[in-house]
Amino acid sequence: MIFHVNASCWYHFPQEALVELMADHPLLFPDFEGPTLPYEPELPPNARAGVPFTDPWGCIWETSMDGIVGTVTGHPLEDWQDFETFTPPDPEEGEGMGEYLPRPDDRGLPFRRLRTGGLRHGHTFQQLCDLRGYVNLAYDMADEDPRLWRLIAMVEAFNLRIVEKALQEGAEWMFYPEDLGMQSGPMISPAHFRKYIQSVYRRLIAPSKEAGALVHLHCDGDVRALADDILACGIDVLNIQDLVNGVDWIAENLKGRVAIDLDIDRTEITVHGTPAEIDALIRKEVSTLSSPEGGLTMIYGLYPGTPLENARAVADAMERYAGFHSG
Repeated sequence: MIFHVNASCWYHFPQEALVELMADHPLLFPDFEGPTLPYEPELPPNARAGVPFTDPWGCIWETSMDGIVGTVTGHPLEDWQDFETFTPPDPEEGEGMGEYLPRPDDRGLPFRRLRTGGLRHGHTFQQLCDLRGYVNLAYDMADEDPRLWRLIAMVEAFNLRIVEKALQEGAEWMFYPEDLGMQSGPMISPAHFRKYIQSVYRRLIAPSKEAGALVHLHCDGDVRALADDILACGIDVLNIQDLVNGVDWIAENLKGRVAIDLDIDRTEITVHGTPAEIDALIRKEVSTLSSPEGGLTMIYGLYPGTPLENARAVADAMERYAGFHSG
């Protein structure tokens, strides 16, 4: 059970209340030592309000809330004519975001601390979107633009070197985080995923499998139409969102095939529901997806907009059902 407090929360909630919430839940925050207040969290470069950030790929990021990773508003390859003179960043100098950017899943593991490594969030499909713009990329795929294959190869070569370096440093648990889903359906059709992205995923994952590292793939949104193709890439753990995909659907289609790292709802019941409804949700998820053999971990992300009493209800339920299973 992992309870992640997003950096934006320190600007939104009373800081004393956040510290109290964390101190009251030792299973979720073992050996907790609260920060000195007032606390100013260290922010990644693309999560600073009013401060546009240009990453090493030339993508311009903007956000309106400190602590919330922004969106790309400037695409360096929006016009293909700029491609011939485009130079990608050097993977020997970083993961592609300039300053250190912690992976959302770089959080340790509950059973023992493993050496982790992997790619930054949005490493392949989203990187292509950031470079070309989503609409342009969709047309590129539909039109089978030959320049797209060259761009994909460029991005893949960069990512492969990041993977190789992590494994050379002894990574035992490799993260491959990338969002492919929307609230309804994926951002890329299954046919285009198989044609343009799946083989890249397989080649990026292969060195981890060969090295004996566990492969964790994070993918937000409704990805039911892509699930089989994602699993075919050779992953060990799939981080998937609960309500947008459906807990029963996850149980029927994924349980027993892959270890499930369940992302607990953070837009519906935990925001607008009652503590009793939150408790019922988490109990259902644990009882439906867990087993005596294991294969289930859960993570909740706290963000501004969630009532603190609801955040406490989530933490209470996570601790209450951490050792529960229906078997």
